[in-house]
Amino acid sequence: METLEHQIHLVDTHYLRPEQAAAWLLVSRGRAAFVECNTTLAVPRLLAALDALDLPRSAVDYLVVTHVHLDHAGGAGALLRELPAARLVVHPQGARHLVDPTRLIAGATAVYGEERMRALYGEIVPVPDERVLEAQDGWLLDLAGRELVMHYTPGHARHHLALQDAASGGVFTGDVFGLGYRALATPSGPFLFPSTAPTQFDPLAMKASIQHIAALAPPWLYLTHYGPVGRVDRQAAVLIALLEEWMILAEDVAARVELGAPQVAALAARLRSSLLARYRAAGGALDQAGFDSWTALDLDINAQGLAWWLHRRG
Repeated sequence: METLEHQIHLVDTHYLRPEQAAAWLLVSRGRAAFVECNTTLAVPRLLAALDALDLPRSAVDYLVVTHVHLDHAGGAGALLRELPAARLVVHPQGARHLVDPTRLIAGATAVYGEERMRALYGEIVPVPDERVLEAQDGWLLDLAGRELVMHYTPGHARHHLALQDAASGGVFTGDVFGLGYRALATPSGPFLFPSTAPTQFDPLAMKASIQHIAALAPPWLYLTHYGPVGRVDRQAAVLIALLEEWMILAEDVAARVELGAPQVAALAARLRSSLLARYRAAGGALDQAGFDSWTALDLDINAQGLAWWLHRRG
C-alpha cells in the first residue's frame, strides 16, 4: 500500500503481477470507501489495507467500481461479504451484471477456459440487489463530509463512470483515460495509451470523455492501471492524438485484411509498431522484450476492440 496526500491510499492488487492494477482506499473522519476492487483474489489485500490503517471493516461505506470488467469489479461480491456497512456504487447499465454475474462468468470462461478463468479471477460472487446504489452522471456521494462526484464517461464501456474527489480535486479514471504502467515511464513522465477493449469501444465517446475529464482541471488522475498521473492537459492531448492515429490505422487494416483472426493479428502488429515508435520518441528505455511484456496483452485486447468497432460501424 502507498499513502498519498488527502488520505488516498493506493493498494496494489497484484493482478497478473505487481503494479498492473490498483484499488484505491479513501478515508474521511474514520469512514472509508474503496474505488475499484479488482478480483476476488485481491480481497485479502484490500482487507489488509484496512488493517494497516486500523480501520474496522464496518468503517467502509462504499465500494465504487468505474465499470464491471472483471479486473475492476470481479471481486465486488466477495469484498462486500466482508464489509457489513458498505454499498456498491455502479452505473445502472453495469449493476445487473454484478447482481447476476452469469454473463460476466460466461464471457470470461469463453475467452480463457474454465481453469484459467478461475486462476485469474477466482469465484465471482453475486452482489445482493439491496446493497447496490445505481449512480448516474453528476451523482454525489458523501463520505463523512467528503464529496465524491460521479461523471458518466463512456468510450471504453457504455456503463463507465469516473469519480472526482472534492478533497484532492483528483479524478479516478478507470480505463477511459488510458493505461499508464510505471515500468513504461519515460524521462518526460508517465507513458499513457488508450484502452480500446471490446465490445463497447466507441472512439468518439472516448475522446469526449477524455476532454470532459481534462476540463475538470484535476491536479491528478488516479489510474487503475496504474497510479497517480499529473500534467492532465498534456496527457489528454497525447491520448487523443494516439486514439485518432489508431482509428486511421484500423481503417487501413480493414481495407486490406479480411474480418476475423487475420484482421485482429494485423491490427495488433500495427498498434505495436505505432506505440513502440512513440515510446522510443519519448525516450523510453525498456528494450523490446520489456516493452512487449508490458503492452502485448493490452494491444491484443485493443486490436479486438478496434475490430469490433469496425464491424459494428459497418
